[in-house]
Amino acid sequence: LFQDFSVYFFVYILKYRRRKMKMIERAVKKLFFLSMLFSVMFVAGIPMIVLGASKGIMPVMIIGIIFTALGFYGTPMFWVSYGGKVGLKRLVYAVTEEHLLTVQEIASQLSKSEKEVRSLLDTCFQKGYLSGFVRKGDELALNEAQAPSEKLHAAECQYCGAKFTYKGTDAVCPYCGAMNEEKKRV
Repeated sequence: LFQDFSVYFFVYILKYRRRKMKMIERAVKKLFFLSMLFSVMFVAGIPMIVLGASKGIMPVMIIGIIFTALGFYGTPMFWVSYGGKVGLKRLVYAVTEEHLLTVQEIASQLSKSEKEVRSLLDTCFQKGYLSGFVRKGDELALNEAQAPSEKLHAAECQYCGAKFTYKGTDAVCPYCGAMNEEKKRV
């Protein structure tokens, strides 16, 4: 029974890690798309202004002004955000895939100072990119805590004597249907 639980937990952690990498990859792709969009808007806006003004097409000129203004201010902001997010993605990859679990190892691998790595780790925890881990000082460990509804319990029925396992708080015997109060965590 314990081996089955260990295998289940290991598979759960692997799926959880993949989901976290997909989460940050989605954020990186979104910022890349926005960065490219605003860059194109900036470049396209200038000829639109000239074309609209020279041909007397006011809607094209107004759209060109809007594109140029948004591109002028938005392009640098999105590209800087994109670069920062790529750095976070690299850190998440180092932790989840390369299994670097100390600030010193991560700093060495990423060629960053330990202070920078601590700051990046704080950001990753705040954004939920490393929510399957716990930070203990300068070390990271898997968060093995489970909600009470997910904990696996073993029990012996007080009425028919059958041994069974259950999750949550209701220890109902699957053989006789009796409600039991005894709990032993597996």
